[in-house]
Amino acid sequence: MRQAAPRIGLCNEVLGNRTFAEQCDIAARLGYDGLEVAPFTLAAEPHRLPVADRRVLRQTAADAGIAVTGLHWLLQTPAGLSITSRDRAQRERTKDFMRDLCNLCADLGGKALVHGSAANRLLEPGFENENRRHAVECFAAAADAAAAAGVVYCIEPLGKQTNHINTVEEAAAIVSEVGNPALRTMIDCASASQTESASIAGVLRRWLPTGMIGHVHFNDPNRRGPGQGELAFAPIVAALREQNYAADIGIEPFVYEPDGPTCAARSIGYVRGLLETSLQ
Repeated sequence: MRQAAPRIGLCNEVLGNRTFAEQCDIAARLGYDGLEVAPFTLAAEPHRLPVADRRVLRQTAADAGIAVTGLHWLLQTPAGLSITSRDRAQRERTKDFMRDLCNLCADLGGKALVHGSAANRLLEPGFENENRRHAVECFAAAADAAAAAGVVYCIEPLGKQTNHINTVEEAAAIVSEVGNPALRTMIDCASASQTESASIAGVLRRWLPTGMIGHVHFNDPNRRGPGQGELAFAPIVAALREQNYAADIGIEPFVYEPDGPTCAARSIGYVRGLLETSLQ
């Protein structure tokens, strides 16, 4: 039996200031299966979006023939969120926000949340161990909410972007400590290329069998889309195939040259070609 290809979602900030309906239409016409949504692109306080608005967003994607695959870049807005702060009130606000985003993700039809947000996880010199404990508590709260909502909450290792949780192994240690199946980690190709000792294909082969990998981001170390730099994605796709990866792939470039739609088009063409070849 031919193995089904993973769904491919486009991180929606790539399409800039366009309306959500326009983003859905462009992504669908380019061949994406869905949009992976950054909550700050929906509202300044995305966790407070009314239920009716959530239904409209979900239906808008469906009308375009795609899905909302999940959420990422979670703590951009509102200001003042932190999983490591020594201020208890600040952490509680952050926990509540993380819980609310789990419900938002489920309401939009998404399957996974990717917790990156480098600036909101920093360790304070002299208080590193305390900060780490606070982060674990926040991730445990999010995991409980994710389990209740029927989604998966993924801790994103961020390479050299931050001083906290830089590798898959570090994220997996938190996943193991929390011990909730709704909490997992993920692999971002650009970040992994900075701090992992093995190739990305090797990292996938090590960690996918553990069941801890809930998502993958495709991007090049040069911060452009897959196929727009030196990183070869054929071995990465081969490793995903070998390990029967069944979750989604998010296309997440940070540099859009010459523009967002063109970058998105080049990325999906390259990745679709690799996936089709791997199925033959």
